[in-house]
Amino acid sequence: MKIRNRLTLQSTIIIAVIMALFGVSIYYVYSGFRQDYFFDRIHKQATAKAQLLLNAQIPADVLQIIYKKGPNSPFQEEMAIYDTSFNLVYHDDVNGDFVKENKSMIDSIYQKKEIRFLQGNKQVVGFLLLNNNKEYIVTAAAYDEHGLLKLQNLKYTILLAFIACVMIVFAASRFFARQALKPVSDMVDKVSAITATHLHLRVDEGNRTDEIAELAITFNQMLDRLEQSFDAQKQFVSNISHELRTPLSGMIGELELAQTRERTSLEYKQMISLVLVDAHKMARLSNNLLNLAKASYDQTEITFTSLRLDELLLDARQEVLKANAAYHVNIRFDKEIEEGASISVYGNEYLLRAAFVNLLENGCKFSANNTCEATIGYRHDKAILQFIDTGIGIREEDLPFIFTPFYRGTNKKHSDGNGIGLTLTQKIINLHAGKISVQSVLQQGTIFTIELAHL
Repeated sequence: MKIRNRLTLQSTIIIAVIMALFGVSIYYVYSGFRQDYFFDRIHKQATAKAQLLLNAQIPADVLQIIYKKGPNSPFQEEMAIYDTSFNLVYHDDVNGDFVKENKSMIDSIYQKKEIRFLQGNKQVVGFLLLNNNKEYIVTAAAYDEHGLLKLQNLKYTILLAFIACVMIVFAASRFFARQALKPVSDMVDKVSAITATHLHLRVDEGNRTDEIAELAITFNQMLDRLEQSFDAQKQFVSNISHELRTPLSGMIGELELAQTRERTSLEYKQMISLVLVDAHKMARLSNNLLNLAKASYDQTEITFTSLRLDELLLDARQEVLKANAAYHVNIRFDKEIEEGASISVYGNEYLLRAAFVNLLENGCKFSANNTCEATIGYRHDKAILQFIDTGIGIREEDLPFIFTPFYRGTNKKHSDGNGIGLTLTQKIINLHAGKISVQSVLQQGTIFTIELAHL
């Protein structure tokens, strides 16, 4: 069911229930008031009629004639008078006695002074009357023709008003629901036109203040991120294709050249060496791409444990030296470590080690003496790592772009690479809620600083 229809039904049902409760309350309040009013009226008329008989000495047969000849005689009040010994003193219609008084009823009236009850379609009241120091029991019954007719008219009026109001409320609710959700309908029409090739389109943000506008703003922000992701993905695929094409072209060229004629063992060894260089480039690129993919995972899907940064740096140093025997990596503590927790972090061992390896390799690769120094320290609630080299440095205009995927600055002529290492490192540090920054001076060196929250 559409929200528009659900809102219409819900609002109509709620208001209908409220109106029904209101109408029923009015009906029953008026019904109770009518009944009490008619009981009082019967009591007053019976008292007046009894006094005419007992005090004014009007003959009983005269009162009976008046009762029988009165208008609407079937519905007018029927009265009976008894003494306390259940002796009949007067009755309007002995033959058609409606109340059917008995001794127990007379005793009950005498004890309670007054009783009221319904019998059939009539209301009956019985009460004790004191007249000239003598006690009488008076019973009277009557049918409230006009009161019940008004009550019935009230019932029909409430019912018709309820039906009419429900119809009006339904129509009004449907109109207002349609008006309230019109921005959503417009948004749906606009969103249906947004595809992978039209990610530049945006939905109308309206007045930018209500909930619908907030939804539109949030959706547009999501589209901004998607568009950026799609553009980055296209650029990423384009760069991967370019990076893979170069070593592949070199390998294919060398192998095709080797097929043209017979060559000496030395020439074959030279060609194999060149092919191996390109193969190593592809292997390094594949490993970096794999690590980059892992660093892009949702944090909830990556296992985090308690790690010591000095141990991770030692492992990274060993990995760098194993792959490059000519490199030199020095590790020192910036200040005395009082507690292990100050250099311990909560993170993923594999990813952090990959980030440290990248920074150590870069430091060694771009230094004339192939040396990089890593320092470990801490400040307040953060552990501080610095990777220092005395190499060629980074040009100032290149600094804003060094973490861009596949970006290689003017220093690319000094060493091979694919421009993924620093991007990977930044993603890993961001994944660990850390911060990475860089300071560099041309021909003097570069310092990468990493800040991670320690335990």
